[in-house]
Amino acid sequence: MERRLAHPPERVWSALVEADRLATWFPSGATIEPRVGGKVVFGFGGDGVVTDLDPPRLIAFTWETDHLRFELSPDGDGSLLLLVHTFDDRAGAASFAAGWDSCLAVLDGAGPVDHRVLHERYVEELGLSEPAVTGTAQAWEVRVERQLVHPVDEVRAVLDGEPWEFLEGTGHGARVRLVRSGAGAAERDRAVRDLRSAVTALVERLGGAPVTREPAVP
Repeated sequence: MERRLAHPPERVWSALVEADRLATWFPSGATIEPRVGGKVVFGFGGDGVVTDLDPPRLIAFTWETDHLRFELSPDGDGSLLLLVHTFDDRAGAASFAAGWDSCLAVLDGAGPVDHRVLHERYVEELGLSEPAVTGTAQAWEVRVERQLVHPVDEVRAVLDGEPWEFLEGTGHGARVRLVRSGAGAAERDRAVRDLRSAVTALVERLGGAPVTREPAVP
Protein backbone atom coordinates (compact mmCIF):
# COMPACT_ATOMS: atom_id res chain seq x y z
CA MET A 1 0.00 0.00 0.00
CA GLU A 2 1.17 3.51 -0.72
CA ARG A 3 0.07 6.64 1.10
CA ARG A 4 1.05 10.27 0.74
CA LEU A 5 1.54 11.86 4.16
CA ALA A 6 1.60 15.57 4.88
CA HIS A 7 4.84 15.44 6.87
CA PRO A 8 8.46 14.91 5.69
CA PRO A 9 10.15 11.53 6.19
CA GLU A 10 12.16 12.76 9.18
CA ARG A 11 8.95 13.48 11.10
CA VAL A 12 7.06 10.38 9.97
CA TRP A 13 10.01 8.17 10.91
CA SER A 14 9.32 8.45 14.64
CA ALA A 15 5.82 7.05 14.09
CA LEU A 16 7.39 3.96 12.51
CA VAL A 17 10.00 3.17 15.16
CA GLU A 18 9.08 4.69 18.55
CA ALA A 19 6.91 2.57 20.85
CA ASP A 20 4.72 5.42 22.09
CA ARG A 21 3.98 6.55 18.53
CA LEU A 22 3.45 3.02 17.22
CA ALA A 23 0.85 2.48 19.95
CA THR A 24 -1.37 5.15 18.37
CA TRP A 25 -1.81 3.41 14.98
CA PHE A 26 0.05 0.08 14.66
CA PRO A 27 -2.31 -2.93 15.07
CA SER A 28 -0.64 -4.37 18.17
CA GLY A 29 1.83 -1.80 19.39
CA ALA A 30 5.51 -2.76 19.23
CA THR A 31 8.90 -2.12 20.82
CA ILE A 32 11.73 -2.15 18.28
CA GLU A 33 15.44 -2.52 18.99
CA PRO A 34 16.80 -0.15 16.29
CA ARG A 35 19.48 -2.26 14.63
CA VAL A 36 19.59 -4.97 11.99
CA GLY A 37 19.06 -8.19 13.91
CA GLY A 38 17.37 -6.29 16.74
CA LYS A 39 14.39 -7.76 18.54
CA VAL A 40 10.83 -6.60 17.92
CA VAL A 41 8.31 -7.29 20.69
CA PHE A 42 4.65 -7.03 19.71
CA GLY A 43 1.56 -6.56 21.83
CA PHE A 44 0.37 -9.99 20.66
CA GLY A 45 1.89 -12.80 18.62
CA GLY A 46 5.49 -13.95 18.59
CA ASP A 47 8.53 -11.70 18.54
CA GLY A 48 10.18 -10.48 15.35
CA VAL A 49 13.59 -9.42 14.10
CA VAL A 50 14.67 -6.23 12.30
CA THR A 51 15.84 -7.27 8.81
CA ASP A 52 16.54 -3.84 7.24
CA LEU A 53 17.20 -0.42 8.73
CA ASP A 54 18.15 2.83 6.99
CA PRO A 55 16.84 5.85 8.98
CA PRO A 56 14.77 7.79 8.07
CA ARG A 57 14.07 5.88 4.85
CA LEU A 58 13.51 2.21 5.56
CA ILE A 59 12.68 -0.24 8.32
CA ALA A 60 11.64 -3.86 7.84
CA PHE A 61 11.06 -6.67 10.31
CA THR A 62 9.44 -10.04 10.74
CA TRP A 63 6.27 -10.75 12.71
CA GLU A 64 6.14 -14.49 13.28
CA THR A 65 6.11 -15.87 9.68
CA ASP A 66 5.16 -12.53 8.08
CA HIS A 67 7.45 -9.75 6.91
CA LEU A 68 6.69 -6.02 7.06
CA ARG A 69 8.59 -3.36 5.12
CA PHE A 70 8.00 0.39 5.56
CA GLU A 71 9.77 2.68 3.11
CA LEU A 72 9.64 6.49 3.14
CA SER A 73 10.59 8.86 0.34
CA PRO A 74 10.29 12.67 0.06
CA ASP A 75 7.31 14.03 -1.85
CA GLY A 76 7.31 17.81 -1.99
CA ASP A 77 6.78 19.07 1.54
CA GLY A 78 5.47 15.64 2.60
CA SER A 79 6.41 12.05 2.04
CA LEU A 80 5.31 8.81 0.41
CA LEU A 81 4.97 5.76 2.63
CA LEU A 82 5.15 2.36 0.95
CA LEU A 83 4.07 -0.64 3.05
CA VAL A 84 4.76 -4.17 1.80
CA HIS A 85 3.31 -7.02 3.85
CA THR A 86 4.50 -10.47 2.77
CA PHE A 87 2.58 -13.50 4.04
CA ASP A 88 1.49 -16.98 2.97
CA ASP A 89 -2.16 -16.90 4.08
CA ARG A 90 -3.94 -16.04 0.84
CA ALA A 91 -7.43 -16.34 2.31
CA GLY A 92 -6.46 -13.74 4.94
CA ALA A 93 -5.34 -11.16 2.38
CA ALA A 94 -8.53 -9.08 2.57
CA SER A 95 -8.33 -8.94 6.36
CA PHE A 96 -4.72 -7.79 6.21
CA ALA A 97 -5.46 -5.22 3.51
CA ALA A 98 -8.50 -3.81 5.30
CA GLY A 99 -6.62 -3.73 8.59
CA TRP A 100 -3.67 -1.84 7.15
CA ASP A 101 -6.02 0.50 5.27
CA SER A 102 -7.59 1.43 8.60
CA CYS A 103 -4.26 1.67 10.43
CA LEU A 104 -2.74 3.95 7.80
CA ALA A 105 -5.83 6.15 7.87
CA VAL A 106 -5.25 6.64 11.60
CA LEU A 107 -1.56 7.34 11.00
CA ASP A 108 -2.55 9.96 8.42
CA GLY A 109 -4.93 11.61 10.87
CA ALA A 110 -8.08 10.58 9.01
CA GLY A 111 -9.46 8.40 11.81
CA PRO A 112 -10.52 4.76 11.66
CA VAL A 113 -12.57 3.39 8.76
CA ASP A 114 -15.19 0.62 8.61
CA HIS A 115 -13.12 -2.58 8.61
CA ARG A 116 -16.03 -4.82 7.59
CA VAL A 117 -16.89 -2.71 4.57
CA LEU A 118 -13.29 -2.51 3.42
CA HIS A 119 -12.79 -6.25 3.93
CA GLU A 120 -15.55 -7.15 1.47
CA ARG A 121 -14.23 -4.68 -1.10
CA TYR A 122 -10.74 -6.17 -0.89
CA VAL A 123 -12.19 -9.69 -1.24
CA GLU A 124 -13.55 -8.64 -4.61
CA GLU A 125 -10.45 -6.72 -5.70
CA LEU A 126 -8.19 -9.66 -4.86
CA GLY A 127 -10.48 -12.36 -6.26
CA LEU A 128 -10.71 -14.22 -2.96
CA SER A 129 -14.18 -15.64 -3.57
CA GLU A 130 -12.99 -17.42 -6.70
CA PRO A 131 -12.76 -21.22 -6.22
CA ALA A 132 -9.40 -22.92 -6.72
CA VAL A 133 -9.23 -25.95 -9.03
CA THR A 134 -6.61 -28.69 -8.77
CA GLY A 135 -6.12 -31.98 -10.56
CA THR A 136 -7.20 -32.88 -14.10
CA ALA A 137 -10.52 -33.19 -15.89
CA GLN A 138 -10.47 -36.90 -15.01
CA ALA A 139 -9.93 -36.32 -11.27
CA TRP A 140 -10.40 -32.82 -9.93
CA GLU A 141 -10.99 -30.96 -6.68
CA VAL A 142 -12.64 -27.56 -6.40
CA ARG A 143 -12.41 -25.63 -3.15
CA VAL A 144 -13.16 -22.16 -1.89
CA GLU A 145 -11.84 -20.79 1.40
CA ARG A 146 -13.37 -17.56 2.66
CA GLN A 147 -12.44 -15.38 5.60
CA LEU A 148 -15.55 -13.65 6.96
CA VAL A 149 -16.06 -10.65 9.25
CA HIS A 150 -18.79 -12.31 11.33
CA PRO A 151 -18.21 -14.58 14.35
CA VAL A 152 -18.77 -18.33 14.15
CA ASP A 153 -22.16 -18.26 15.89
CA GLU A 154 -23.56 -15.76 13.39
CA VAL A 155 -22.26 -17.81 10.48
CA ARG A 156 -23.68 -21.09 11.81
CA ALA A 157 -27.08 -19.44 12.19
CA VAL A 158 -27.39 -18.79 8.44
CA LEU A 159 -25.87 -21.94 6.96
CA ASP A 160 -28.00 -23.57 4.29
CA GLY A 161 -27.03 -27.23 4.46
CA GLU A 162 -23.82 -26.98 2.45
CA PRO A 163 -20.99 -28.94 4.15
CA TRP A 164 -18.96 -25.90 5.19
CA GLU A 165 -15.84 -26.54 7.26
CA PHE A 166 -14.79 -24.03 9.91
CA LEU A 167 -11.07 -23.20 9.97
CA GLU A 168 -8.81 -21.01 12.06
CA GLY A 169 -8.90 -17.51 10.58
CA THR A 170 -7.16 -14.19 11.05
CA GLY A 171 -9.12 -13.21 14.15
CA HIS A 172 -11.56 -10.85 12.41
CA GLY A 173 -14.30 -13.48 12.12
CA ALA A 174 -15.01 -17.06 11.10
CA ARG A 175 -13.22 -18.74 8.21
CA VAL A 176 -15.05 -21.36 6.15
CA ARG A 177 -14.12 -23.79 3.41
CA LEU A 178 -16.23 -25.74 0.94
CA VAL A 179 -14.76 -28.58 -1.15
CA ARG A 180 -16.08 -30.73 -3.97
CA SER A 181 -14.34 -33.39 -6.02
CA GLY A 182 -15.22 -35.52 -9.00
CA ALA A 183 -14.45 -36.34 -12.62
CA GLY A 184 -15.33 -34.75 -15.94
CA ALA A 185 -14.78 -31.24 -17.23
CA ALA A 186 -18.47 -30.33 -17.30
CA GLU A 187 -18.98 -31.42 -13.69
CA ARG A 188 -15.85 -29.54 -12.65
CA ASP A 189 -17.06 -26.33 -14.28
CA ARG A 190 -20.46 -26.77 -12.62
CA ALA A 191 -18.75 -27.20 -9.26
CA VAL A 192 -16.84 -23.95 -9.77
CA ARG A 193 -20.08 -22.10 -10.48
CA ASP A 194 -21.87 -23.72 -7.55
CA LEU A 195 -19.13 -22.89 -5.04
CA ARG A 196 -18.89 -19.34 -6.29
CA SER A 197 -22.65 -18.95 -5.87
CA ALA A 198 -22.56 -20.60 -2.43
CA VAL A 199 -20.03 -18.09 -1.14
CA THR A 200 -21.98 -15.16 -2.56
CA ALA A 201 -25.21 -16.41 -1.01
CA LEU A 202 -23.58 -16.95 2.39
CA VAL A 203 -22.17 -13.42 2.48
CA GLU A 204 -25.54 -11.98 1.43
CA ARG A 205 -27.33 -13.87 4.21
CA LEU A 206 -24.81 -12.43 6.66
CA GLY A 207 -25.80 -8.95 5.52
CA GLY A 208 -22.82 -7.82 3.47
CA ALA A 209 -22.70 -4.01 3.28
CA PRO A 210 -21.86 -1.87 0.24
CA VAL A 211 -18.56 -0.01 0.13
CA THR A 212 -18.79 3.70 0.88
CA ARG A 213 -15.34 4.81 -0.19
CA GLU A 214 -12.58 3.65 -2.51
CA PRO A 215 -9.64 2.02 -0.69
CA ALA A 216 -6.17 2.13 -2.15
CA VAL A 217 -5.19 -0.99 -4.06
CA PRO A 218 -2.44 -2.87 -2.16
